[in-house]
Amino acid sequence: MPQPALPHHSEIDPRYTWNAESVFPTVADWEAELEAVAAALPALSRFQGRLAEGPAVLAEAMEAIQALVGRVGRLMAYATMAQAVDTADQAAARRLSQAQSLMAQLRAAVAYVEPELLAIGRETLSRWLAEYPPIAYLDHYLDDLFRKAAHVRSAEVEALLGLLADPFSGSRAVHSVLTNAEFRFAPARTADGQELPVSQGTLDRILRSPDRTARRTAWESYADQYLAFKNTLATNLNTSVSQNVFLMRARGHRSTLEMALFANNIPVEVFHNLIATYRRHLPTWHRYWALRRRALGVDALYPYDVWAPLTGQTPTIPYEQAVAWICEGLAPLGEEYVETVRRGCLEERWVDVYPCRGKRAGAFSAGAPGSYPFINMSYADDVFSLSTLAHELGHSMHSYLSWQSQPILYARYSLFAAEVASNFHQAMVRAHLLRNGGDPALQIALLEEAMSNFHRYFLVMPTLAQWELAVHQRAEQRRPFTADEMIELLADLFTEAYGPAMTIDRPRVGIQWATFGHMFMDYYVYQYATGIAGAHALARRVLDGVPGAADRYLHFLRSGGSRYPLDALAAAGVDLASPQPVEETFAVLADYVDRLAALLSLPPQETPQ
Repeated sequence: MPQPALPHHSEIDPRYTWNAESVFPTVADWEAELEAVAAALPALSRFQGRLAEGPAVLAEAMEAIQALVGRVGRLMAYATMAQAVDTADQAAARRLSQAQSLMAQLRAAVAYVEPELLAIGRETLSRWLAEYPPIAYLDHYLDDLFRKAAHVRSAEVEALLGLLADPFSGSRAVHSVLTNAEFRFAPARTADGQELPVSQGTLDRILRSPDRTARRTAWESYADQYLAFKNTLATNLNTSVSQNVFLMRARGHRSTLEMALFANNIPVEVFHNLIATYRRHLPTWHRYWALRRRALGVDALYPYDVWAPLTGQTPTIPYEQAVAWICEGLAPLGEEYVETVRRGCLEERWVDVYPCRGKRAGAFSAGAPGSYPFINMSYADDVFSLSTLAHELGHSMHSYLSWQSQPILYARYSLFAAEVASNFHQAMVRAHLLRNGGDPALQIALLEEAMSNFHRYFLVMPTLAQWELAVHQRAEQRRPFTADEMIELLADLFTEAYGPAMTIDRPRVGIQWATFGHMFMDYYVYQYATGIAGAHALARRVLDGVPGAADRYLHFLRSGGSRYPLDALAAAGVDLASPQPVEETFAVLADYVDRLAALLSLPPQETPQ
């Protein structure tokens, strides 16, 4: 029988929806707070031109600014989640736009702060920190500010750049609305001719189906819809990239890559080391694809076979069971940590669990100090959903502990650090279940999920990172790619990544850049690969019982943005400035291939054909 249409969000059991009323009881309360914050913004001007008067004035100004940042953050959290669970809700989209506009106004309203602090000078400010304890916490913020001094402009220019944040968010918003709310995908077909609805929330589940016809038609339907709008999507992305190039030039950076990594004090060598190490280990991936082709018994392996089950036994894992197993896997982090996770999933409604009409694709964690660290996902009762939930809970616990431990100034951690926390959860839970889940079907499913996760983080993301760098470099040279050139470039990169065992449908593989909203978060995707490497290094220390490893990891989470990410991770026990963690994590990947080959009774060292 054909699958029923997806329900509307309002039709889902409230136990499995995000706890909106914990942030604002009603939309009217949200609107009242929006007006109140907007009315409060002009008062921040009372500190303009006065920060040099002394540490007491600086303390008062920073307190007032952070209070408003917290209030805008809660407005953003509510609007983001409401729009994500129903992207067709125009009122929710309007509220998100209003919140983004207010955030831009706030940035403009405080644009005078950093130029004034730079004018005061590091020596004077250091003396103030020593003499006036209420501002001692500003030490890292000031260190970072003076590190960036060469790229901070005048107060007038900074105000203008702050106001640009709202209009510059338009490309990402257009992509989200177009692909999540307005795209209509042709239904997939099963081998016996039944139709399956294809949406952002259902695609992954179909691609994990044993029915190859369903997988192929769903994958083709999804790619073809993006291909039909390739020129619009390319123009929209080029606009975003051009904006990034503008900011690079406005702030005096040599490249967009340097600008993006400079924000977190990360050398560009970290990016280039990752790509070089990844390309050096592509034979491990080629061996896996050859193994998968044999396991599936197909003459030609296609990208829609990447997630196909290798056996006829796919474990069903209800949401509550997933929560229980995640909590068991995180037990080495302590009872308080585990209880927070359990309560957040089952009582406090951090998670908007199930797919529904118009729900935003993928999964993410979002929130702000004063709200829960909410999760948006589309749970599908399988091992992949269990892993996604564990991943997003890693982000949410990072936020939860950071918000508890840090002032608002440092409550937001870097994206570079974020992907370590999320992948750490997956590494811990996977290790627990592989060690204790004796059922061979579950073992194979866990390894399949692990390979799928590594495929995303250690193949797709480094490949997209190479593509993203090339697109930005061309834009920096004022020679932007056309849609077809973008498609051809990515098809070439994926052909190299997949190797000889995979048959590449070039247009459909090459359009994949358009399916990732991450492309509007410049140079984000490489951090998935560094993140999974750091996560496995830290998880291994905890699992091996290294004295103090769990406490050092929790300290990393609590540090939020109060340290540079490489420094915070080094204190936790991993040096991501070195290629070594990436090398070690490829060894984990190779071990998974060997273990899967043994469970499937296939030769582990098969040479790709």
